Amino acid sequence: MDNDMDDFEYERRFYCRIMPAELDDGDAPTLILQSYYVHADNYALRVRLQSHTLRVPMGPQTDPFEVLCDHRAAFSEAFVTVKGPSVGGTRYEAEREIDTHIAAELVRRGGKVIIKNRYGAWLGEDGWSIDVFGAANAPLIVAEAERSAPVTNLVIPDFCVTEITDQPRFSNDGLASRPFGEWHAEFERELSADGPHFEEVFGTNRRE
Repeated sequence: MDNDMDDFEYERRFYCRIMPAELDDGDAPTLILQSYYVHADNYALRVRLQSHTLRVPMGPQTDPFEVLCDHRAAFSEAFVTVKGPSVGGTRYEAEREIDTHIAAELVRRGGKVIIKNRYGAWLGEDGWSIDVFGAANAPLIVAEAERSAPVTNLVIPDFCVTEITDQPRFSNDGLASRPFGEWHAEFERELSADGPHFEEVFGTNRRE
């Protein structure tokens, strides 16, 4: 019998203003193009396409459907995923690999589409993913540390501005409902007024 705990992810997520140049090793990042068919109350049903050979600039002008049309053959992986709400950095996530052709056709036919570049880096004790979003979610950058158990006593890199682990508006399904570009200025005003925040329930936070 499969271990049901394998269907949970443990992560902490942070809002960033920059993608540090030193974390780009020159290879193509993972290009992710995904469509959300359910994106309500932090429940989600998602189809994702991935490419490891394309370097597509991310900005408000990035058109996910144009990228899919022009570079369809470059997407070598596809997945369908169901997600439950995130609570305390833990979220139910069940994922299955599917045919890339079927995934591309599903993305073309419906859902709310998100496009982003994902960079990977080993920082201190943890592997990190840094997502740079395009299209309606530009200029959002999110850094994420993920483990096979709750993410405690984390060394937080200095390019992480504030923690967004349990803010549903920053989840990808939340961004499918209301893209970051629509409330970027509002969030920056909020951050300026309230200052950065880092969760205290995950042990000792250490800044790097």
